[in-house]
Parts: sequence; C-alpha cells; structure tokens
Amino acid sequence: MEVFKSPTCGCCGAWVDHLKAAGFVVKVTEVQDPSNTRRKYGLPDKFGSCHTGIVNGYVVEGHVPAAEVKRLLAMKPPAIGLTVPDMPVGSPGMEMGDTRDPYVVLLIDKRGRETVFARYPQS
Repeated sequence: MEVFKSPTCGCCGAWVDHLKAAGFVVKVTEVQDPSNTRRKYGLPDKFGSCHTGIVNGYVVEGHVPAAEVKRLLAMKPPAIGLTVPDMPVGSPGMEMGDTRDPYVVLLIDKRGRETVFARYPQS
C-alpha cells in the first residue's frame, strides 16, 4: 500500500503503524495536499480525511481498520474503495485511552455512492 500524507500529521503515522502491525507493506509518500491524491483516484471530497492510501487500485481514505482493508481485498467489489470520513476518536491512529466514538467504514462504489461496509464498535 502507498499512503499519501502530510509530513506534519502524527495520526497518519499512527495509522501507518497500525497497517504495518497487521502485515501490510507500506510506502509513505509525503505530500502537501493529500486531497489531490483522492481526487486523482475518483473519491469525492465529501468522503475525505487526512490521508489517502492506494492498494490494488482501491482508495483507502482516513482511519480505516486494517481488518476492513483485508476484507475489501478478499471481496474485490467493483468500487472506488473505503473511507472513514473525519477523524473519529478510537479509530486506528486516533486512539485516546479508552474513549471510542462510534463510526462507520463506508464502501464507495464507482458512481460515488456510499454503503456501510462496517460499524464500530462492532456488535
């Protein structure tokens, strides 16, 4: 996976560490504006976050758990990719003690439409 991130973003680095711990090989490319990468790969800005990963042609935007990336790669749906918009507390790279905000991982189809791919915390 290649991750495009701002050189000054600490949470992005923590997400990269999460991916590496899950077995991903990650190349980090520092850019001044990560939003240019997501636009290049067709992800609408409304799904944006602070960093963009590209893996096997899919966009992985924001603090998506590695388990969901692995599930995406196993399923191979016709989609742009996955996103966790914003920066929810408790998502990978956004840990703050025991605090965990609920959030969803969205699958974005080729037309830019969203469906819920996973919910956290998982029930």
